[in-house]
Amino acid sequence: MGSDDLKTVGVRFRRAGKVYTFEAPEAECSSGDRIIVETERGLALGKVVTGPRELTGTPPQPLKKVLRLAGPEEIAREEENVRIEKDAFRHCQTLIREKELPMKLLTVESLFDRSKMIFYFASEGRVDFRELVRDLARLFHTRIEMRQVGVRDEAKIIGGVGCCGKELCCAQWLTDFAPISVRMAKSQNIALNPAKISGICGRLLCCLSYEHQMYEDLSRGMPKVGKKVMTQKGEGKVIRRNALDGNFVIYGEHGETEVDLEQYKKFKLSQGGVPGADDSGDDHDEGEETEAGKVQPAPAPPAPAPRAETQPRREPSRQPERGEPQKTQNPPAEEGAEPESAAAPPGGHGKGKRRRRRRRPPGARENKND
Repeated sequence: MGSDDLKTVGVRFRRAGKVYTFEAPEAECSSGDRIIVETERGLALGKVVTGPRELTGTPPQPLKKVLRLAGPEEIAREEENVRIEKDAFRHCQTLIREKELPMKLLTVESLFDRSKMIFYFASEGRVDFRELVRDLARLFHTRIEMRQVGVRDEAKIIGGVGCCGKELCCAQWLTDFAPISVRMAKSQNIALNPAKISGICGRLLCCLSYEHQMYEDLSRGMPKVGKKVMTQKGEGKVIRRNALDGNFVIYGEHGETEVDLEQYKKFKLSQGGVPGADDSGDDHDEGEETEAGKVQPAPAPPAPAPRAETQPRREPSRQPERGEPQKTQNPPAEEGAEPESAAAPPGGHGKGKRRRRRRRPPGARENKND
């Protein structure tokens, strides 16, 4: 063992909980032993799940140390804490029922030194539990913390049986919740029925991600459903894909035809194309949900180029010669406007505008003829 190598063990505190790494420089412990470790919340009793191993290099953050193997008194104290947790759960449920609080109590956790008790609950909204905390603190004489969790953590704490007939993965061995999307069900040709692809928590099944990468690898280079392709067996429209068998079915002039994926790739290469370059099933459609759970919008079309406005060409102005009368140019008249006269009418009326003739009413014109 080098000078920079550390001897570490993996410790778990709750069933299906996260595995934390601790430094074990002197403690001789193996997988399955119960040990006392130092944590940020004080002393804790955990179980070794991964045996001693050497960690090369410097860890990203300082590791807490394993203090010693748990003795009979410390194991008895842990069993007493379990009894206190059950008693606290029963009393807290009674107080919630009396106060008619809109919350569902899930479990209670007591620290090893009993300096604090944590009550996990689920609720659709915010809950005013200040009076409840005061009653619990007066009853157990310790610090009380109320912690609200989501629907996935609720299923993990309570447990249950999934649609497969086995115990829930999150309650048995799953430590982290990976992001799940509808695209994982599409790639595995699973019917998009919410009752079939949702768990008891109401979210998408965590097991959709177990085989997702394998289906992506097997279907790489396979044309998407609904696309017209030219294959070694003729042209047709893809109606089905079978990634596990490595083939897809097209519908053409002779009905349904099964096409082998490997032969289709060789045919594409012989035609000068690249298999999977334009018909891979990995690209996202418009509005399709990505693995992060966000909808990827379609790219906006390019804006049209502005039309260039042409201006009339002006002739260069000529300077009048000496003795030549200067000509003035009037601006072009607008559409519908009356033209202006070059000279003023006799009598000096107006400013160079033609005098309008006043029209008489029809009745006055007839009287004049009479």
